[in-house]
Amino acid sequence: MTSGRRETPGSTTERDPRAHGRPERAAAVVVGGGLAGIAAALELADAGVEVTLVEARPRLGGLAFSFRRGDLWVDNGQHVFLRCCTAYRQFVDRIGGSGLVTLQERLDVPVLDVAGTPTVVGAPTGAGTPTVVGAPTGAGTEGMRFGRLRRSALPVPLHLAASLIRYPHLSAAERVSVGRAALALRGLDPADPALDGRDFASWLREHGQSPRTIEALWDLVGVATLNARAEHASLGLAAMVFRTGLLSEPGAADIGWANAPLGELHDTTARAALDRAGVSVMLRSRASGIADETDGFTVTVEAGPSDVRRLPADAVVLAVPQEQAHPLVPKGALEEPGKLLEIRSAPILNVHVVYDRRVLRRPFFAALGTPVQWVFDRTHSSGLTGGGQYLALSQSAAQDEIDTPTADLRARYLPELERVLPAARDAKVEDFFVTRERTATFAPEPGVGRLRPGARTRTPGFYLAGAWTDTGWPATMEGAVRSGLHAAREALTGLGRPTGHISEGGAA
Repeated sequence: MTSGRRETPGSTTERDPRAHGRPERAAAVVVGGGLAGIAAALELADAGVEVTLVEARPRLGGLAFSFRRGDLWVDNGQHVFLRCCTAYRQFVDRIGGSGLVTLQERLDVPVLDVAGTPTVVGAPTGAGTPTVVGAPTGAGTEGMRFGRLRRSALPVPLHLAASLIRYPHLSAAERVSVGRAALALRGLDPADPALDGRDFASWLREHGQSPRTIEALWDLVGVATLNARAEHASLGLAAMVFRTGLLSEPGAADIGWANAPLGELHDTTARAALDRAGVSVMLRSRASGIADETDGFTVTVEAGPSDVRRLPADAVVLAVPQEQAHPLVPKGALEEPGKLLEIRSAPILNVHVVYDRRVLRRPFFAALGTPVQWVFDRTHSSGLTGGGQYLALSQSAAQDEIDTPTADLRARYLPELERVLPAARDAKVEDFFVTRERTATFAPEPGVGRLRPGARTRTPGFYLAGAWTDTGWPATMEGAVRSGLHAAREALTGLGRPTGHISEGGAA
């Protein structure tokens, strides 16, 4: 049943349960147990709202989860965050998970160009055997050039100047052109609708960026953060990523990652935090309908073949992927609900390799001149013992490979790893497997900004959350948490409840 009500601008009491003679303690249902839903549920509970969180899976964490494979804990994919991801970092602190993550003291990204000319130390051209400067232990010298992207403590933009000057994967002229483009990028407003309709690659070319510069620098960062190459990425989202991560504060791009299984962080630890906050968590429970009644909402939940429950609520936060959200949105809540189905998804492929010995002594590195993108050491977090090593390859923008058979991927990536890490040539492969997230993120393509809805809808008391909503961020853990906080703020405002406990730094 749809009441036909529309939200009145500035109204803060229309969903206040006291207006309908119900108990002062309001009730909210959060549909979706990913990071957005967990963040929203915690903030609502902290404000004294009675919260039920409904999740169809048997676990929390959304697409940032773990599973068992023999004796190993395997993350479905490699997830990282940056120091500028303030909402996610506060979320980790809030659930008590700060000891389960690692954050670099200073940005330092090793970049190995497999096809490049080796960097020679202390020898004239043509003299002696070349040495790869600072190469990962175990890396050979055959046709490889090693560089690093790292920052200093100098103010922006000087914090990256020394690294850029020494970056061996670009010519001197290309390095100068990067500096000019970075200054121009710093002057863009990511919220400008005109930027949303343009692709990043054409802007880079207009600002003097060569194909090699795009490959060796802009896409090196952009593919990992946007899940799209420059030609398929919105200029607005790209500008947001580079301005915030590299051109806002010296330490903004310092990289962090989980040093424990993601499931321990986003499921076990998060569930304990929800329990402490008094949130009722319903797992293996699918929301099949949300009815907008005259005095609130009724959320129909299927908790089993013969277990159908109807949960009353004064506010509902729908925090599921856009294609799942579409059939659940009450009639009239969105002016153009079909736009949700126009937000396309982008895949990420993860290649997992377990060797019988160590072949890499760095926590991660990025690669050029090879299909391999980023390689992470997951040995400790997986629980692997006995002297072997577990590496995870994170392959973003993987449209061309997401459905490739595992045997074909093995035939392609094992030789590539031996090129990148020659120590792997003598190592035995104990295990090789692949995880595929076909809908890992929303596609950040030009024009996507006009499709992303905000948290508030036209139906009072009904709110949207998820990294795909209009957070201003690409599809990241930060964007997901921000969306949950924003939805919670809007819900509390609609209920006439204070929102001062929600950090301004963490609200979208």
